[in-house]
Amino acid sequence: MNQIEQLSVNTIRVLSAEAVQKANSGHPGLPLGAAPMAYTLWAKQLKHNPHNPNWVNRDRFVLSAGHGSMLLYSLLHLFGYGLTIDDLMNFRQFGSKTPGHPEYGHTVGVETTTGPLGQGIATAVGMALAEKYLAAHFNRPNYNIVDHYTFVLAGDGCMMEGISSEAASLAGTLKLGKLIVLYDSNNISIEGQTDIAFTENVGKRFEAFHWQVLTVEDGNDIDAINKAIEEAKKETERPTLIEIKTQIGYGVPAKQGKASAHGEPLGADNITAMKEFLGWDADEEFHVPSAVRNHMNEIIEKGKKEEEAWNELWNSYKEAYPDLAKEWEIWNDKNLAARLIDDKELWSLGGKMATRQSSGKVINYLAKVLPNLIGGSADLAPSNKTYMDGRGDFSAENPTGSNLHFGVREHAMGAILNGMKLHGGLIVFGGTFFVFSDYMKDSMRLSALMNLPVIYVLTHDSIGVGEDGPTHQPIEHLAALRSMPNLNVFRPADAKETVAGWYSALTSGKPTALILTRQDLPDLGTDGKDALRGAYILKDSENPDIILMATGSEVHLISEAADVLKTKGIHARVISMPSWEIFEEQSEEYKAKLLPKHIRKRLAVEAASSFGWHKYLGLDGKMISIDTFGASGPADTLFKHFGFTVENIVKTVEDMMKE
Repeated sequence: MNQIEQLSVNTIRVLSAEAVQKANSGHPGLPLGAAPMAYTLWAKQLKHNPHNPNWVNRDRFVLSAGHGSMLLYSLLHLFGYGLTIDDLMNFRQFGSKTPGHPEYGHTVGVETTTGPLGQGIATAVGMALAEKYLAAHFNRPNYNIVDHYTFVLAGDGCMMEGISSEAASLAGTLKLGKLIVLYDSNNISIEGQTDIAFTENVGKRFEAFHWQVLTVEDGNDIDAINKAIEEAKKETERPTLIEIKTQIGYGVPAKQGKASAHGEPLGADNITAMKEFLGWDADEEFHVPSAVRNHMNEIIEKGKKEEEAWNELWNSYKEAYPDLAKEWEIWNDKNLAARLIDDKELWSLGGKMATRQSSGKVINYLAKVLPNLIGGSADLAPSNKTYMDGRGDFSAENPTGSNLHFGVREHAMGAILNGMKLHGGLIVFGGTFFVFSDYMKDSMRLSALMNLPVIYVLTHDSIGVGEDGPTHQPIEHLAALRSMPNLNVFRPADAKETVAGWYSALTSGKPTALILTRQDLPDLGTDGKDALRGAYILKDSENPDIILMATGSEVHLISEAADVLKTKGIHARVISMPSWEIFEEQSEEYKAKLLPKHIRKRLAVEAASSFGWHKYLGLDGKMISIDTFGASGPADTLFKHFGFTVENIVKTVEDMMKE
């Protein structure tokens, strides 16, 4: 390590430690130990242009160990991404650009939101998968317009979390050779030495996943780190794990190698001791030596030239392959799906069928008109109806296939979908049984937090699963997903509403969970487009006595019940309510039109938990729901047992009218 490199590494260390100290909150240990590997990557190996953070052919960097966020913020400041010294000084303060964990869309240069450990690795697998898929489709001899790496900096905690193993296993199977993980191996977690709970040989585990595993014994040896990254880049068939042995809290004599360096400020005395140890002679805080500034500017200019070279390649590509260049523009057209609102063939779908089946028909139609649609299932495609005919299976041998096989790995699937969407150029979806959405809840939450329009196809949505019993029958899941901010939950009642659900998912700009039935449902006879408002009047009378509301498979029940009630002199308004979230986005006038305050008698019917419905029912409303777990038996038997019949709805309304 030469003098300017050592000074640059120490600048990263000091800025990070000072910011944590000023905030009196944060994690200084990782930045102090991992600064050399981060500097080596960013200065010597990472292809990036701070002048254009969104350059499509940049290398991606993911700080999976998101608690070490000050490391990333120091890098973004020094490498010219627009973070100022004032931003660093406001670390972890309300409204600052430097929040406690990196947040995508909030801080320029942050490729993905991280913090929940292991999520970063799994998300990076999605980025690397997207790179491989796009490269296979668009690259031609001498025209590698998609040609970049995905780098991850991860820690021991990431390696402990199960999601990292799920994702790493799939990455090895798919031979994602452009995925490189720098493993900050310091044997320390919050509770102390990792061997109290974590003694396996991580390198051997990753070798079993079909990764190349390299080791750097000294985390301060920049030359060895650089050589390892270069060796990783030469391996095209396997992703690479570089285990780099470090000491947490390096440079702080009283903290180095100890758990106390992990998640608390160092203290003023230790900051002073650190500066003495590092030979830091600046008295002022948050100081960046002019030599480091000049050094960084030279590196930044190198990145600018790399993009300029790519731009020249792209211009030549457009001349050599005009049809592919035009297709590239289509794949990156964010308004492509919006035009489907006028697609008569799409909206003509109808008939009696399960909504999982109608969803499958929609997917296969979309596969013909949306060339960048890619997705799959967690080993449930035949049941989820997520397979696209004629589009091939993505694999190490066939990276042009559009059908993804995630294996039984829901959690990794969610994060991989996030990574693919973050990469850009793709419309992505993933499917599983609704009850197993719990397995990928954290990944779905990050979709919502990052505002990523990932599409989750969640089938077998209720006790309609039948004989598989309560382990496979979602009860509380609708309420749980509806409670998540910025996630649209859409439970269609027939084929037309399923089309609406897919159109909404493609155009809303936020993640969507499509909640679909196993059992057949009748056609409601609408054009489906009213469902795009989240709720609409399916049947009405001039002066309704009661409002009946339902979603999904229960809508046809309240519709039939309304017809019976009419013969008894009771007039009902029937509302299909496929998406609460979209309904809440409508005007107050529209919402009041559907649910006028003077109609106090209301009944909601849904084969799930009643939790949340009371905001629409009011004080006088009632609910036919399931607030226990389900049971094993034929679906028809279960619906009758739990009261989801026209007869029970009619009786409940009659009783309400007597009150």
